[in-house]
Amino acid sequence: MATLAALTADADGPASGMAGLTAVHRLIEQIPDARLRAELSGGVDHNRGILLMSAGRTEDATTLLDAALDAKQHVIAAVADPEPALIETMVKTLRARGTAYTRLGMVGRARDDLTRALDLATEHRLLAHAAGASHSLGDLELRTGDVPAALRRNQTSYRALREEGLDPPGDLELSQAMALLAAGLADEAGTHLDNVLPAMRAASSASELTWAEEYRAAAALLTGNYDLARTMAAASRKRIQRWGCPTCLANATLTGLRADTALALRDHDIPRSLPSRALRFAESLPVPRLAEQAAIARMLAARLRVRQGKLVAAQEILAKVPRPGRLTPIDYRMLRRLCRAELAVAEGDAGRALREIRGGLSELDQVRDRMGGLELLSGTALHGRELADLAVRTVLGSANPRRLFEWLERTRAQTYRYQPLAGVDNPELAERIAEVRSLTESIHQARHDGHPTAALRSRRADRLREANRLGWYSGGWGKPRPVVGLGEVGEQLGDRALVSFASSEDSLVAVVVVDGNVRMVELGSAAEAAERARMLNVDLNALAPDHLPSGLVEVISASARKQADLVDTQLVQPLQALIGDRDLVIVPTGGLYAVPWGVLPSLQARPTVVAPSATAWFAAERTPNRRGRTVLVRGPGLPAAVGEIDKLAMHHSTATLLDGRRATVAATLKALDGAKLAHIAAHGAHEPENALFSTLELADGALYAHELARLDRPPQHVVLAACELALNRIRPGDEALGFASALLASGSRTVIAPLSRVGDQASAAAMDDYHRSLAAGAKPAVALADAIAIDPLRRPFVCLGSGHS
Repeated sequence: MATLAALTADADGPASGMAGLTAVHRLIEQIPDARLRAELSGGVDHNRGILLMSAGRTEDATTLLDAALDAKQHVIAAVADPEPALIETMVKTLRARGTAYTRLGMVGRARDDLTRALDLATEHRLLAHAAGASHSLGDLELRTGDVPAALRRNQTSYRALREEGLDPPGDLELSQAMALLAAGLADEAGTHLDNVLPAMRAASSASELTWAEEYRAAAALLTGNYDLARTMAAASRKRIQRWGCPTCLANATLTGLRADTALALRDHDIPRSLPSRALRFAESLPVPRLAEQAAIARMLAARLRVRQGKLVAAQEILAKVPRPGRLTPIDYRMLRRLCRAELAVAEGDAGRALREIRGGLSELDQVRDRMGGLELLSGTALHGRELADLAVRTVLGSANPRRLFEWLERTRAQTYRYQPLAGVDNPELAERIAEVRSLTESIHQARHDGHPTAALRSRRADRLREANRLGWYSGGWGKPRPVVGLGEVGEQLGDRALVSFASSEDSLVAVVVVDGNVRMVELGSAAEAAERARMLNVDLNALAPDHLPSGLVEVISASARKQADLVDTQLVQPLQALIGDRDLVIVPTGGLYAVPWGVLPSLQARPTVVAPSATAWFAAERTPNRRGRTVLVRGPGLPAAVGEIDKLAMHHSTATLLDGRRATVAATLKALDGAKLAHIAAHGAHEPENALFSTLELADGALYAHELARLDRPPQHVVLAACELALNRIRPGDEALGFASALLASGSRTVIAPLSRVGDQASAAAMDDYHRSLAAGAKPAVALADAIAIDPLRRPFVCLGSGHS
C-alpha cells in the first residue's frame, strides 16, 4: 500500500499519495508489536514528510520527519548491533530533514542534520549515502553563498561515488551545474552539462533532464551561444509540455525569446513577428504567479521596438512593466534600466539615459554586495555589460575626455570597488546572514514551484531584522568605495602619468591624465590592437621553454620583437608627447589586458603598474603600509622551484617556508593572513569567466582565490611565480580575470605575476633579481622594471595594483 501510494503521488499529485499513506499509517497503528510498529511508521512518516515538502508545506514536513526520526531512533536503540539497513533509513531521514531545514533557512539545524547523516553513513560504510549527504551539504553551502565550499562538496561526492564504481545521480549533476552558474562560470557549466546530458537522457527522470536542458540553455545564453540557447530551450520546452510545470514552461519559452532577441539585436535584423510574439507570450501568462516572466517578455519586445524606431509603441509597452519590488531578481532590474536607457538615447535625451544607467549600476552594486553573487545568474552579466557599453558609447559621442574618464570609472571593474568581506567573527551574525541568503533562494524556488511564500517572507524579514540588530552593516561587509575623482587621481599620481584605455565598437582611445590635466587620444582599431597583443603572447609562450635550440630562439625572438614594435607603435608612441619618460599607471580594456607592457620598446626599464581601474589603483595606493612576516610557499609537482625558493630565503632570512605536505590549503591561508610579503610557486589555473574561482594547487588540493577574500588581513604584497596567473582575460564590464586580479579584489596591495608562460630558469633568475632589489629597498614597480629589462622577452611579468608597497 505504501508503494502504491508513492506511485499514485507520481501520477496524480502529492495530495493523492498523501491520502494513501495516511490510510497505511492508520493500519500500522493497529499493530501490537511496538518495535515493528515503530519501524513501519518511521518509514511511512518519512515518505509523508517528503510528499509535504514536494507540495511546498515544508514546515509541516519537519513535524513528520521529527516523528520518523524518533521512531527510527527507538528501533535502533533496541538493537545491540543494528544492521546497516536500519542505519541507512536513519541517514535518509536525517538528510531529508536537513534539506527541509535548508529550505526554511534554518542553517544551523540543517548543517547539524546533514553532518550527522554524513558521519553515520561514513562510520557504517554506507558510502553512496555519505556522498549524498555531502552533496546536500554542498546545496546548503550554495544557498548560503559559500560557492567554493559547494563546489568542493560536490567534488568530494563525485570522487566517493566513482571510487565505488557508481555513477553520480542526476541531482548531483544539476547541483554542480547550479554551483558553476552561481560562480559565474557559464562556460564550465555548459561543458559539464554537455558531458552529462547524454547519460541523463538515457537514465534520468523527466524533471531532472528538463532542469539540465534549462540550465544548459541559460549557460549558452550567458556565453553568447544563442543558437545553442534556442535549441536547448526548445528541447526543454517540448519535454515540459509532456509532464507539466507552468513555471518551467514559461522559463524555457522566455530563454528562447531572449536568444531570439539577442540575435536580432546583434545582427541588426528584427523579424517583423518577433516583437508581437513576445507580447502574445506575455499576455498568455497568469498573473501574479508569472508576472515577472510576463514583464521580461514585454521588455524584450520594447527593446525590439526601439531598435525598429517605433518609440511610441516602446513607451506603451514599458508603461505596463511594473516597478521592481524588494525581492525582484537583479536580471529584471537591469533589463528594465536598459530598456529605459535605450529609449532615452533613441529620443535624443542622453542625460536621462545616463541617469538610468547610473541607477542600474547602483542596483547591481547593491546586489553584488548583499547577495554574494547568487542572484547574478540569468543574464545579469549580459545586461550589466550592455548598460556600461551604452554609457561609454553615449559619452564618447560628446568627445569630452573628463566626462569619459568619469564614466569609465563608473562602469568598469566594479568587483575592485568593494572592501573585502573579512572573516565574520560574530557567529550569531554569520548565522543570520546565511539564513537570509538561504531564505531568499527558498522564496524564489517556492515561486517557481507555485507554492505559497508568505511564511518564508515573514521568516526572512525576521532574520533580516536580527542581522541588522547584530551589525550587518558594520565592519567591512562589502561596503563599496566611492568612485575616485579626477582631482584625487591627479594628486595621487604626482609626477607619474595614468593611461586609461577605452573602446566602443571597434574604436580604441586612450584617456591620459598628467599633472591633473586629461586628454583623449584616438588609437585606431581595438580589434587590431587586441590581435597584436595576442600574437605577442603566442610568441612569448613559444619562447618560454628553458632549453630551446638557439636557431629557434632567434626566429621566435625576431617575431616577438616585431609584434612588440607593432603594439608599441599603436598604443604607446602616440602618447609620448603627453607622457614623456614618466612612470606609468595603465588601466587596460578588453584584449589589452594581455599586453606585457615591460616588453614594449618604449616602456623597457620604465616602472609601470597595471590596474583594473583608477579607483582600484587609488585604493591600493592609499592602503596603509604595515609590518608583517614574509611567507614562501612551494606547491607540489614543481621540482625546479626547490632551488628558487631556497635562494629567495637568502634574501628574507626570517621567512616562513611552507613546502611538501606542509603546504596545505589551511596552512597557507593561515600563513598568508597578515603577511606583508608572500611568494608562491605553485601550479595555477586561470578561470576564464570568474577570477575568484581561479586556483592554486597545494598539497591537499585547490586553493580558490575566492577564499582569500575571507582573510581578515590579506597579504599586502604577493608574488606568483611561473604560474601564468596575471590578468590576461576579461569578462563583461572589463572585469579582469586570474588569480592575481582576485588577490587585488580581496585587498592585496601589490601583485607580481607573469602574463604568459615563463621558463623555470628564467622565472627563478627574474625572481632572484626582483627580491634582491626589494631587499635593498626598491619599490616593487622599480624592482620589477629593472628585473624585466635584463631579458624582456623571457620575463613577461607585470606589477598589478600599486607599485609602492
